[in-house]
Amino acid sequence: MVERLKPEDRAAGLSALAGWHACEGRDAISKSFRFRNFREAFAFMTEVALVAEKMNHHPEWSNVYRSVDITLSTHDVDGLSKLDLELAAKIDKIANRN
Repeated sequence: MVERLKPEDRAAGLSALAGWHACEGRDAISKSFRFRNFREAFAFMTEVALVAEKMNHHPEWSNVYRSVDITLSTHDVDGLSKLDLELAAKIDKIANRN
């Protein structure tokens, strides 16, 4: 069972993720990604979608041309969980390959 992160675990996990920040007004993290063009942004989203589906943990996101904004939170616990930190790390690995 997934549990909501304790404040100290949330802080430690977030400090290990470059560029991710806590969302104001909710227990979530977010990051913006920029690519050279729409094709690269969409390819990135496709890779993230496959990983997220495998984890059964899905991001909130938006895409405008070459920008992708991602917010992670676990709806089952109404806040941040270990799944969010794991998915954020996987998203960063995908972004660094592109």
